[in-house]
Amino acid sequence: MGIVINPEGATMQMEGCLTMGLGYALSEDLSFNGGEILTHNFNTYELPRFSRLPLIDTVLVKNDELTSQGGGEPGIVVVGAVIANAVFDAIGVRLYQMPMTPARVKAGINRAS
Repeated sequence: MGIVINPEGATMQMEGCLTMGLGYALSEDLSFNGGEILTHNFNTYELPRFSRLPLIDTVLVKNDELTSQGGGEPGIVVVGAVIANAVFDAIGVRLYQMPMTPARVKAGINRAS
């Protein structure tokens, strides 16, 4: 991320974006019936809860050769692939749709059987 001007802010930015990535990868889903969106509010749209998040250990690597860059958003991009590869390593099933809910994992296992 280049020169880190505010280490605490950079840490919060990265952790927040990783949390968003986990939500996209594991729980945040819209339900449809034909063209109608059935998910209308947050009681049916599952956001990540702090109580369900893993411990995130953020490491800032000093790189004063670069000017300050964005540090949070790149973390969102990789989370889905990381989780999908972890699922594949664990159970030998490739999942290609997010979020990778328990029902989708189970359906993948059933297809592979």
